[in-house]
Amino acid sequence: MPESKRRKRTAHETPQTSAAQANKPNAVWFKPVMFGLMIIGLLWIITFYISEGALPVAAWGSGNIIAGFGIAIIGFLMTTRWRS
Repeated sequence: MPESKRRKRTAHETPQTSAAQANKPNAVWFKPVMFGLMIIGLLWIITFYISEGALPVAAWGSGNIIAGFGIAIIGFLMTTRWRS
């Protein structure tokens, strides 16, 4: 039984990303924002404990811990996308 010819790939069917594009470094602002968020989250929690719940937002009460950890976790999640 005869075999059919294989189709050639056209330009729009080939993947557009190359190895150089996949491994390019992050923007200049990425690292300071990442570390800044982790530090701000830590400082938020420390401020809450030192002020005995009066700061940073007194109306939130223990929600300040959630806010501090949330800010820090965003910074830690950014580390998974960090390329040097």
